[in-house]
Amino acid sequence: MKLENRVAVVTGAAGGIGLAIARRYVAEGATVVIADLKAEAAQAAARELSAQGPGKAIGIAMDVASEEQVNDGIARTIKDYGRLDIAISNAGIQIVNAVENFSFADWKRMLAIHLDGAFLITKAAIPQMYKQNAGSLIYMGSVHSKLASPLKSAYVTAKHGLMGLARTIAKEAGPHGVRTNVICPGFVRTPLVDKQIPEQAKALGISEEQVIKKVMLGDTVDGEFTTVEDIAELALFFAAFPSNALTGQSVVASHGWFMN
Repeated sequence: MKLENRVAVVTGAAGGIGLAIARRYVAEGATVVIADLKAEAAQAAARELSAQGPGKAIGIAMDVASEEQVNDGIARTIKDYGRLDIAISNAGIQIVNAVENFSFADWKRMLAIHLDGAFLITKAAIPQMYKQNAGSLIYMGSVHSKLASPLKSAYVTAKHGLMGLARTIAKEAGPHGVRTNVICPGFVRTPLVDKQIPEQAKALGISEEQVIKKVMLGDTVDGEFTTVEDIAELALFFAAFPSNALTGQSVVASHGWFMN
């Protein structure tokens, strides 16, 4: 098992990509803390994954935009399990709007969850990882960490920001054995993406089918959505990589939508 005796915290893991990562990690023997705004959903997911084994999971409530809740969640993990090997900043939302109609409150909320949340998880996790002289910080970026799309000013800004954060922390934390990497998915068919389909159809004046075929998948090589399992495999790859050679990097999984 690739992650036996490892302890991981995954934010936004009660569903979608986060849950797929947690499931993959538990299958590889890890102890996974499912941190989510929805405490009951996190606990239900943890029970399900623990029953499947061979690793185990627990669910805790965490608002990643709250410094107190992030600090408490990381501290509880370290107290209960004595270590922290992997921290994944995955929690996110999407708000689609033209920049002239984008409220400042929505802008701040988007950056607080995506970018502030990643900073807070990093800041809380690093002291323990430094003590261990080992650790893997993984940020959930996006193809929008590499390029831009209309109606997504805050999301694109936040996802670009994660690249800068990961690269900076790679430089700071590298001497302490801690590495950072960014996963950049294309469109993954999750509730977050499903919510965008009617919103973009309305904003762009096209059908929902056109949003899927032209806006979301039009630049892929095969017209296919990326899957949560695809992203979970990348998260396992980063977490289980055998050395610190792979740090400060990003990997895109988008069916060829973006190639670098």
